[in-house]
Amino acid sequence: MIVKKIISIKGKVQGVGYRNALRDEAKRLGVTGWVRNKKNGTVEAFLHGESTLVFDLIEWAKRGPALAIVDSVDILDADSETALEIFLKKPTE
Repeated sequence: MIVKKIISIKGKVQGVGYRNALRDEAKRLGVTGWVRNKKNGTVEAFLHGESTLVFDLIEWAKRGPALAIVDSVDILDADSETALEIFLKKPTE
């Protein structure tokens, strides 16, 4: 089953390579979408793919790369978001 999710990652997640690491993990898993920093200090990502792979990526997001300290990951359905063929790193919003 294909799913679309938006996740918001809170904690020490900016300035630690989180976006690049998330993009690399998404590519490894075959999940498409995007990731960006938010001005409020969080990282936000849109994930699109096979449900088991998307949820594997969400589990990874709860840990993040070595220098990150993840406090929480909020998950929302993103059915209205346009699916992508690749995984992008978007500018800060």
